[in-house]
Parts: sequence; structure tokens; C-alpha cells
Amino acid sequence: MDLALLGQLQRDASLSNQDLALAVHTSAPTCLRRLKRLRDVGLIERQVAILNPDALAQALGHGLCAIVEITLDRQGAEELGRFEARVVADAAVQQCYRVSPGPDLVLVVHTAHMPAYLALVQRLFTSDANVRNVKAFFSVKRSKFGAELPLQAV
Repeated sequence: MDLALLGQLQRDASLSNQDLALAVHTSAPTCLRRLKRLRDVGLIERQVAILNPDALAQALGHGLCAIVEITLDRQGAEELGRFEARVVADAAVQQCYRVSPGPDLVLVVHTAHMPAYLALVQRLFTSDANVRNVKAFFSVKRSKFGAELPLQAV
């Protein structure tokens, strides 16, 4: 039942409790109780709206999306943690991953335009003496974007 609820919420979190209960074949009170438990144990981190980048571009102008690889000189827990805390606090950083092997972190960043990206580079990378290398890839087309995690046992 919990997996069915989580799967349904990953596809459409805007469903009312009544509609969600119908979709997973349970009662509304049971559905509400299970959802509260799933939130309390941390399986449901948060619910967000996913914006359409093409529609947003028509309203605000095309932005810039970059996938950025960062390599640090010193990868000790303290240095890595300090740098990671700085980048995740920046609103332009949409996603941050520690990776291995290769660079230390991979970021997905969104800015309004190239001058805003340059400001981000200055703010987060150039000003940090521990940053050894920055390699950016600029997105020309988003072919897929998803947030669903697989719920079936492998």
C-alpha cells in the first residue's frame, strides 16, 4: 500500500486525499494516516511543482542551464563539506552530487544568461582557493527530466 501511495504521488502529488485513496484502493482516512507516517519517517521529503521550461522561457526569456564538474585540491571531509555547503546554499544551484571517480562534485545550475553564469563562477568557484578545476557543459536541449525513483525491488 505504501509503495502504491508513493508511486502515485511521484506521478501526481496534486491529487486530493480522496482521489489518492481511490487510486490506491483504500479509504480516505487510511490514506491520510499512511501519508502522515510516510512524511514522519522521511520517505516523503517535500512536494513541489515542476515548471515547464519552454513556457517559462516565453514569459521570462530563455535561461541558461549548465552541468558543471568541480574538482577540489583537498578532498578532506571538512573541506568537501564546507564547499558543498556553500554551493547548495546558492539559489542558482538546482542539484549537487558528490561523485566518484572523476570530479568531486557535479552541479546542475540555472541562470538567466551568460553574465549571470559568470557571476556564479566568480561567487562560487574563482573565489575559492580549494577549487582546482571547473568544467561546464551547457544544455542546448532538455530531452528528459524526471523525479520519480524506482520503487520495485531490483
